[in-house]
Amino acid sequence: MARFHRLRVAAVDRLTEDAVALTLDIPPDLREEYRHTPGQHLALRRTEDGREIRRTYSICSPAPAPDGAGPRHLRVGVRLVAGGAFSTYAMKQVEPGDFLEVMTPAGSFTLEPAPGRYAAVVGGSGITPVLSIATTLLERAPDARFCLIRSDRTAASTMFLEEAADLKDRFPDRFQLVTVLSREDIQTGLPSGRLDRERLAGLLPALLPVARVDGWFLCGPYGLIRSAERALRGLGVRRSRIHAEIFRVDSAPAPSDSSEGAAPGPARGTVTARLDGRSGTWPVRDGESLLEAVLRNRPDAPYACKGGVCGTCRAYLVAGDVRMDRNFALEREETEAGYVLACQSHPVTERVELDFDR
Repeated sequence: MARFHRLRVAAVDRLTEDAVALTLDIPPDLREEYRHTPGQHLALRRTEDGREIRRTYSICSPAPAPDGAGPRHLRVGVRLVAGGAFSTYAMKQVEPGDFLEVMTPAGSFTLEPAPGRYAAVVGGSGITPVLSIATTLLERAPDARFCLIRSDRTAASTMFLEEAADLKDRFPDRFQLVTVLSREDIQTGLPSGRLDRERLAGLLPALLPVARVDGWFLCGPYGLIRSAERALRGLGVRRSRIHAEIFRVDSAPAPSDSSEGAAPGPARGTVTARLDGRSGTWPVRDGESLLEAVLRNRPDAPYACKGGVCGTCRAYLVAGDVRMDRNFALEREETEAGYVLACQSHPVTERVELDFDR
């Protein structure tokens, strides 16, 4: 079960003018709880003007070996978002020695190290989880290869530039790095410009044997991810080999605030939720998501973005039917297996049962 703990900030490293990396100390008694799979994220929370703010940030540090001790430190990358309450705080106020409330790792955009050929297409801060995936894979699977295609606006805005270059130096025969800048020309490499579907469809076969790639990892803004997915499908890549995580959806509607003070409507059924080994049944008000109904009674229910992007509120649908407004976090295999995003789910049947522990 996901839990929050207060963790000390060990270091704040400025990556670019609008991005920092936060290194968190993990005390010995919490290291097993913060053991993570490469690609997972952490939810951070703070209270401002009486309002709780949560945001998710992917872990960029490599994962510890399964047979070793848990991590002593975890590192996340934070990019400043215009008007972003948490990213502004992280950029301007957080200092070494401060304490942050941090949820234990979550997320299914992951890769367990194994021999094979893997590739990623990332945009902007989408490099963050892929850096953990690639580093862990190359360090622990000597027969694995990884190709990273990254898109950034300019060289100055590129996060983890030195870390990616270091991987190229450490694993020259197994790590391929391709950089495309959308707003700046470079003397060597590919011409500048956006990576749209047409360009990717021509670029990817020229870089690597597409059909022999065991797993594709796509991470970044919505437009890039959808373009890459369509390009790969057009090249004959099976859907099961494509894994995507969206960091930003520009057209995202504002999440409902009914759990934060808005007057609830009449009850429209009930939700039964199992959470941390305990179950309860509560009414679902008109217009509420299932997560909002659970939060009114169980404030410890897991969530972060409330926008259908991070997947922190994933739950198994035990009984009943629901309608999801949006889903940018769950893979098709997960929804077919019965998982839903509680923050986007509304009851279709009078009774719905969720299991957050499964």
